[in-house]
Amino acid sequence: MENRLNINVSAVDYDKTSKALTHQLSLLEEMVHGEDDFVMTDSEFAFGWHFFVLSINKSLIEKLAEMMGMDFEKLKGKNTDKKFLAWLTKNVETKSPRFKLAIKEEMESSKFGIF
Repeated sequence: MENRLNINVSAVDYDKTSKALTHQLSLLEEMVHGEDDFVMTDSEFAFGWHFFVLSINKSLIEKLAEMMGMDFEKLKGKNTDKKFLAWLTKNVETKSPRFKLAIKEEMESSKFGIF
């Protein structure tokens, strides 16, 4: 099993957000010659928001970091996963209304224990 980054996505508009994420990640795959490096679940609707999970192969993230070099290191975040989240948010935020990305494993181990 390949090492994956699981991202919880919360979005007001599932169609626009999922299409924008898919488009951006497809461009990334094309850029680094990846294939089938991400998968998205169907959404669940609650409280006026759509919730779904985006799962990305870590190899795709590593290839992006390699290609961007120092520009990737300058992205906001303490580690590679956080920097990738910042990169993805920046590249999708103009194409999709109100959405939030969070690393799934961090939410599940929240100190508040609500996830």
